Amino acid sequence: MTTHKRKKAQRLKGSRTHGWGLVHRGSGNRGGFGRAGGGKKADCKKPSFDNSEFGKHGFKSKKVIPRDTTINVSDVEEKLNDWVENKKVEQKEGSYVINLTELGYDKLLGSGRVNKKLKIIVTKAAPNAVEKVKAAGGLIELKK
Repeated sequence: MTTHKRKKAQRLKGSRTHGWGLVHRGSGNRGGFGRAGGGKKADCKKPSFDNSEFGKHGFKSKKVIPRDTTINVSDVEEKLNDWVENKKVEQKEGSYVINLTELGYDKLLGSGRVNKKLKIIVTKAAPNAVEKVKAAGGLIELKK
């Protein structure tokens, strides 16, 4: 005796996936990706459309690397007159006493030339900067 088989389409009527499972569900099945459907036509355009949702926005690093605020020897000499006028630098016995830590600098770098006698107080200094200041008759005091 032969049994009559129904077609698969009839058998799976009312089933959500029709035997395909969730594997074959694409973007067309859900209406597209992202903001699909907000096209050209006037009925789709929203006045409160915000462009800030698009593009890359980056990330915030959990690791914050503190950086030294640096200044070159040549920049110290350039700013020296302003510092003297604003009474941020003292002039004693022919030399200028500059406290770079109070002025907001952590490290002195050795780029440029030194012509004036300077006594500089700073937390860190490049060896090149120490040589140049000493050659001009000055002194660098490292402070922790």
